[in-house]
Amino acid sequence: MGRWRPPAEKSTALITRAGHDRLKAELDDLWRVKRPEVVKALAAAAAEGDRSENAEYTYRKKQLGEIDRRVRYLSKRLEVLKVVDAAPSDRQAVFFGAQVELENIASGELVRYRIVGPDETDARLGWVSIDAPLARAMLKKRVDDEFEAPLPGGTVRYAIIEVAYPSA
Repeated sequence: MGRWRPPAEKSTALITRAGHDRLKAELDDLWRVKRPEVVKALAAAAAEGDRSENAEYTYRKKQLGEIDRRVRYLSKRLEVLKVVDAAPSDRQAVFFGAQVELENIASGELVRYRIVGPDETDARLGWVSIDAPLARAMLKKRVDDEFEAPLPGGTVRYAIIEVAYPSA
C-alpha cells in the first residue's frame, strides 16, 4: 500500500505582520542555529561506529529530517503569504485582524477572539483562523448583529458586542 494522501485543503494566505515576523524568525532559528547543532551531533554519532545499533545516530537523523521538512515548508509558505497590516476602511465590521467580543445568546457568556491567518492560530490567546467556521460566520457582521456558528458541539448563536482592530 502506498503513502498517498489527498491534497490538503488550500488555506487562506493572509497573515498579520507579527505572525509573519514570527515565522521568519522560526525559519532563521532553524536554519542558522538548530540545524547546525543537529548536523554536528549527527556527525559525532556517526563517528562512533556501527550505525545499525546506534540510537543516537537514528535519533539525530530523524531530528534532521524534521528540521529540513519544517524549513522547506516555511520557505515555501513565506513566499505565498500576504501580510495584512492595515485595518479595513470600515472599522465597524468584522474582517481579518479584528478583535471581536461575542456574547453566547443561550448562556450569556462573553468570549473574545481575534481573527488571524491559519499559520498563527492559538487557542490559548483566542486567536482563531479566518478559515474556521466561527470566523467565517462572523465576517462582515457589525456590533449588535446576531449570527449562528456551526461548532463541533452544535450550532451556537452569538451576538457581537465589540469590534476593534489592534494597532500592531
